[in-house]
This record gives sequence, structure tokens and C-alpha cells, in this order.
Amino acid sequence: MILYGIPNCSTVKKARAWLDAHTIAHRFHDFKRDGLPEAALQRWMAVHGWEAVLNRKGQTWRHFSDAQRASVVDAATALALMAINPSVIKRPILDREDSATLGFSETTYATLFGR
Repeated sequence: MILYGIPNCSTVKKARAWLDAHTIAHRFHDFKRDGLPEAALQRWMAVHGWEAVLNRKGQTWRHFSDAQRASVVDAATALALMAINPSVIKRPILDREDSATLGFSETTYATLFGR
């Protein structure tokens, strides 16, 4: 199981703390330091849709120009943007063999792990 994200993101910190507190083994993958596996990004987009994977509420999105934001119109343009700007990906992403969970909530994680 891999938790994808950025270490200074508050939501990622909460997810990591929850997993640690419940002694759930996982590996953390830092988008910025370790890169972004394109196959994983494509899989997340196929399951959840590019609109859900693209974080339009975050600071990174707000820093793009109007023209850059307007250029994201489909899966291909979203993939291109996220591949070069992984900070614009919804996080964390908990990638398990059979699923990928976007974001973090204690309720969702408790349900996933029967806690």
C-alpha cells in the first residue's frame, strides 16, 4: 500500500498520522521528491475521473493563469498538467492493490480498514 502526496500538506499529515496511529503498514511516496508514476495517475483518472483527481481548490491551481486553467478541458490536458505540476493533484491518494482512495477522512479510512 502506498500513500501518495506531499509531506508538508496538512491533509497528507493527517492521513499519515492516522495510518501510523492504527499501525497500518504503508509506504509514503512524495510526488515532488520521488516523481509521479504516469501509469498510477492514469489509473486514478480512469477510476475516479480526471475532474476528481485534479485539485481545483488548492493554492497551486489558484496560482495558474486564467489561460492555463482554461486550457484544462479533458483527461489529456489534465494529465499533461498534473504530470508537470503534481501539486495540483488531489491528495493524499491511498493506493491499494484493489483500489485508490482520494483525499482523507477518518470515517473513510476507518471503514477501509475495519477500525
